[in-house]
Amino acid sequence: MNQAVLAILLFALLVLAITSPFAGLAGLMFILISLAFMRTIWTIINAGIKTPPKKS
Repeated sequence: MNQAVLAILLFALLVLAITSPFAGLAGLMFILISLAFMRTIWTIINAGIKTPPKKS
């Protein structure tokens, strides 16, 4: 679950980098943000699919 939280945090940081007034390579940043968005969704889906370990 920590990986999902980390992915969301990195996604938020990328959004801030794109919306900052000093983002010079906005086109490249939009590609990065779209890939980060897809990875974030994928990580959240994987975290929801994984079953907790069985306690013996």
